[in-house]
Amino acid sequence: MSATGLPRDVRMNLERSVVLLVDDNPQALELLSAMFRGFGVHRQVKSTSAKDAQNIVKSRELDLIVIDTAMPGMSGYDFVRWLRREAPEDARFTPVIMLTGHAARATVESSRDCGANFILAKPFTPEVLLQRIYWVAKDERQIVCCETYVGPDRRFKNMGPPLGKKGRRKDDLTGKLGVAKEPNMVQDEIDALMRPQKVQL
Repeated sequence: MSATGLPRDVRMNLERSVVLLVDDNPQALELLSAMFRGFGVHRQVKSTSAKDAQNIVKSRELDLIVIDTAMPGMSGYDFVRWLRREAPEDARFTPVIMLTGHAARATVESSRDCGANFILAKPFTPEVLLQRIYWVAKDERQIVCCETYVGPDRRFKNMGPPLGKKGRRKDDLTGKLGVAKEPNMVQDEIDALMRPQKVQL
């Protein structure tokens, strides 16, 4: 492994990439932009609102979108849902990395379920961001389009039926669960949750 955490033989040329960066915090947006400049990405489009980002998606061809989850007016989750379902057809499956300052399990699951490719907890280093860009570039998950979800295949090892739904398997758990009270997950736990796994049938 190299100092960036990527395999030593990996070479990424991001010079021709067009990246949309969306964050309502101007300082965070500028820091993110500086990281991408350091990666050689000079074709950046910056926005401080998801509403403005919608117009950019409609008018520009993009290779990657990096967006904060929590913004006034329209959240990052709502933006990704719009992107996957209502954006121009050639833009709908643009890879999305979501950023969050509060990496609770519910936040990670909301990012996954809205159709994002990966989620990254703030604060993060340029090395970690570059690793996630590499993962997105190498992501071979198929796109799933159904009534309740549009985005990268999110199926994981079977954890039983959704809460409140009757299971179809004899070993499905049926007990009621209380409201979870848990601390934020660390980035390795987030990555494990976002990484696709074989489905047990």
